Amino acid sequence: MQNAALVILDDRADWHPYYPSQSIMAASDYLQQQNAQPRTQVLNLCGDLSYLSTGYYVSLLAEARGQRVLPAVATINDLANFSHYQLVLPANTDKQLSKYLEQHSDGQSLRTLICFGQAQNPQLNNVARQIFDRYPCPILWVEFACQGRWFIHQLQPGYLAELDDDQQTFFGNALDSFSKRVWRKARARKDYRYDLAILHDPSEAIPTSDKKALQKFIKAAKAEDIDAELITADDYNRLLEFDALFIRETTRINHHTYHFAKKAEANGMVVIDAPQSIVQCANKVFLKELLDKHRIPTPKTELLLSQQEIDYQAIGERLGYPVVLKIPDGSFSIGVEKAENLDALKTIAAQLFETSTILLAQEYVRTEYDWRIGILNNRAIYACKYYMARGHWQIYNHASASSRSKSGGFETVGAQQVPKEVMKVALQATRLIGDGLYGVDMKVIDRGPVIIEINDNPSIEAGVEDQLLGDELYHIIMRDFARRLDEK
Repeated sequence: MQNAALVILDDRADWHPYYPSQSIMAASDYLQQQNAQPRTQVLNLCGDLSYLSTGYYVSLLAEARGQRVLPAVATINDLANFSHYQLVLPANTDKQLSKYLEQHSDGQSLRTLICFGQAQNPQLNNVARQIFDRYPCPILWVEFACQGRWFIHQLQPGYLAELDDDQQTFFGNALDSFSKRVWRKARARKDYRYDLAILHDPSEAIPTSDKKALQKFIKAAKAEDIDAELITADDYNRLLEFDALFIRETTRINHHTYHFAKKAEANGMVVIDAPQSIVQCANKVFLKELLDKHRIPTPKTELLLSQQEIDYQAIGERLGYPVVLKIPDGSFSIGVEKAENLDALKTIAAQLFETSTILLAQEYVRTEYDWRIGILNNRAIYACKYYMARGHWQIYNHASASSRSKSGGFETVGAQQVPKEVMKVALQATRLIGDGLYGVDMKVIDRGPVIIEINDNPSIEAGVEDQLLGDELYHIIMRDFARRLDEK
């Protein structure tokens, strides 16, 4: 149960500048504590974190007790050995950061404070967040130095007693945004065994779960003794308050959804879908190679590389027209185009190459509908037929002016009504990826079922995927979260 964060200090008096809290404990009391609650978030603010010090043992015992602690022992050891490395700044932040450092330093070095991934100099928040992701420690002092280019020269844990008034205020605000549980009063409402964060984007045009479905997830979670809360991209620093993460937003690799998944997994949280699933499913090039290797049937597909000379005429002859062109990381039929002839093939490829250096050319497989098999932990939990949008060759018609006609109809059926070969291929494919939640899109053609794509973040909308099972579909997923958490 993680209903409070626990702040460990050398002396409770170190907390004097801050609001009183029941979450404060002296290190000596913590080390002697009996029957400590697992899954509590522990914030180790001891002044000395050196090997075998009191602060070191706080983190060591917290991990032994099944609690999530910042900093973890691995982080303490990494920081202790930091002097052996020279951490070059990430390329995507180097130019902007270098400009700031040159303007606000003596041209040779700059030391600044980072608390819970926030920099005291707000202009450094981007790199502060990256440093915190790599070295998750509540208080960090970072020193930037310049020898031809800027790099991180020193990275050291800080402690409360050394902070001045302004730094204490900054620390308190950063802690408040990171974990409001420190200030939270005892709750009158039921305490739940686990806390689940459901990541969503309220402004997403085509959400993976609509508002009604999200509320059904929250209600089902409570029945499984899980307190679920909707969070957004702005809640990144709060993520470690929770025991598990459920991503209900379209995932991409170069995107905050992937960053959330990586951070959750790195900190021992249960996460659906896991980073590896996002990597494998989000890129159609990877998926093609994986399915081909294991002889899982797919439409005929070829890779096109922008840096190589492409014989479009030969491609058209091999695949037949129309030819479908796809960018590797599109979703909801975005970045998928159909070429009816050689000229169109060249034109569309040129347009898509502006987005990606690799494209997939695929034979066009015409069917009235696509199968979507929803699979969780290697078993089917729902099955749908998604029909093509009216007058269109895809389920989604993004060119439609009418929001009502931009997607086709659907039919939800029982797993026993799915053709056995379709179900067999779907399960074979997802076992190659993991035991998370997947939506396998398939077509049935003359030579049998073929996989179009595998979604690591499949749609679950009220009145669609749950049409047959109703609320039980949400309970199935939440029971799986409870099982995974119990097994942690």
